Amino acid sequence: MPQFQYKARNNTGESLNGRLDALSLDAAANQLLKSGITPIEINELKKGKDYLKSLARWWNSRPPKLQDLIFLSRQMYTLMKAGVPIIRALKGVADNLTNPLLIDTLYDLIENLESGRELSTAMSQHPKVFNRLFVSMVKVGESTGELDGAFGKLSDYLEREKETRDRIKQATRYPIIVFGFIITALVVINLFVIPQFSGIFSKFGADLPWQTKILMTTSNFMQNYWPHMSVACIGFYFWLRHYLTTDKGRLHWDRLKLRIPLIGNVLYEALLARFATSFALTVRSGVPLIQGLNVTGHAVDNAYIGDKITQMRIGVEKGDSLTRTAASTKMFTPLIIQMIQVGEETGSVDEMLENVSGYYDREVDYKLKNLSSAIEPILIIVIGAIVFMLALGVFLPLWDLNSVIQQ
Repeated sequence: MPQFQYKARNNTGESLNGRLDALSLDAAANQLLKSGITPIEINELKKGKDYLKSLARWWNSRPPKLQDLIFLSRQMYTLMKAGVPIIRALKGVADNLTNPLLIDTLYDLIENLESGRELSTAMSQHPKVFNRLFVSMVKVGESTGELDGAFGKLSDYLEREKETRDRIKQATRYPIIVFGFIITALVVINLFVIPQFSGIFSKFGADLPWQTKILMTTSNFMQNYWPHMSVACIGFYFWLRHYLTTDKGRLHWDRLKLRIPLIGNVLYEALLARFATSFALTVRSGVPLIQGLNVTGHAVDNAYIGDKITQMRIGVEKGDSLTRTAASTKMFTPLIIQMIQVGEETGSVDEMLENVSGYYDREVDYKLKNLSSAIEPILIIVIGAIVFMLALGVFLPLWDLNSVIQQ
């Protein structure tokens, strides 16, 4: 409740100052008048920001992790398979979750179900929690009377997705940490180490080696302009963060990721496996082809690949075959094109895509296991070149100085 500070006079004309709680300014004045006090001035006290509450609100609004959605799908499949009513199943799952946003979302789903709405319709109101693939699978399960099977398929798909993401994170964690330490070491050396030698080198008087000149120039630049560099880095970070939230920025970044040496090809094949898995899942579940392509385009979580899948959907809407539209995007490998063609001819597109998904899953797993072995020589060469440059820049003038002293 808001708090007000007032200045007033009582019946004898004596001046009074104090504070009171009221719903509004008028309510505060009426409260004083009823007490026999005539208000002169009433001001609402502005409360300072409660950072703990703001932090708690931010924490409670965190999107659920993939593990939370796997748990939700697996539990819903198990409970509904056992014949537990859907509302009771949702309440049981909500009681065992830890993510506040997902818990609130499930109770909102329960309210919608009790008011007569469909589960898929209620889920579509929470895009931060349930993506289009999740909603579409639930909708198909509702229409076919196999909602438990839909949750089972979703749990299997999400588990495979989590395994792929975990493998990619594990493989890229080591080079990211090493590059971070390299950058930190270079900053420390330029700001604190090289300046200690600069005074000696400047008094030397002789011509310095070009390696030393480069180190001193770099160090002087960082010492003189580090505030500007810090502001530029912070500004660039926030600009890039905003740019990546735009459609154009995300498209460029997702396309650039696929061109990173060594890692880009692994990410590309992982996306192909994700496309094959999600598209096969929608086809097998009975989702219409055009709707399935639309759902898959969002499920791959890459704007560049998603744009190519959208082109496929447009081509299918015009009457072209799935094989021809996939080939026209120039995004898919000959293996995928061939398997889609065989699937169209035999009426088993989902089975062919499942085979493709299994193949690329194995390829990604193999390449991720060897990724560290491929990156380590590059890191060793980079670190060796930096150390060699620093050693030459620092020790060559010292050797020359020692020769002069001896002479």
